[in-house]
Amino acid sequence: MSEMLESLSQALQAGKIKDVGQLTQQALDQGLPPKDILQKGLLAGMDVVGKKFKAGDMFIPEVLRCAKAMHAALDILRPVLAEGDSEHSATFVIATVEGDLHDIGKNLVAMMLEGAGFTVIDLGIDQKSQTIVEAVRQHQPELLGLSALLTTTIPKMEEVIQSLEQAGLRDQVKVMVGGAPVTEDYARKIGADGYAPNAATAVDKAREFVQAAK
Repeated sequence: MSEMLESLSQALQAGKIKDVGQLTQQALDQGLPPKDILQKGLLAGMDVVGKKFKAGDMFIPEVLRCAKAMHAALDILRPVLAEGDSEHSATFVIATVEGDLHDIGKNLVAMMLEGAGFTVIDLGIDQKSQTIVEAVRQHQPELLGLSALLTTTIPKMEEVIQSLEQAGLRDQVKVMVGGAPVTEDYARKIGADGYAPNAATAVDKAREFVQAAK
């Protein structure tokens, strides 16, 4: 059993999309519990990918390929996991703020969060504050991620936080911010709960927030 899961983890770390899909199906066919396949095979593999990316041993194109492999496996696993009593995973709403059309960083964070077991609701790029607030009201996420790549659009992050306060929703959600011009000091200044300089750190921070809330 552990050999199969180790092979799955290794294939995922190598970004072998086809192999990951086939191994996931084989593991199911052999009767391995879907939760074990997810946690001990796929999530274990993505954990290694995240650590390597953080250490500079993997680069964005490689990580994106691993994330795509993870998606291939999740497409097979989701229906089976939905049948069982799979526990609620934390929900993370993510968006690029109004006026900003950049999405590579946001997409990478979203894929790595999903790979880490979060339920991710990606609102996309150029999202107005009201739209983001409405998504928080509707989905009631534990976490909200705001991304911006332009110095001209980062003030929109503060606008979103203020809009959440006005809507009475600020205390219900942890707000994380990131993007090239964003700094730890800026995050603190606008009242965000956390700042992540890269996707791997974003996943670590998100996990910390979820653990702290338990």
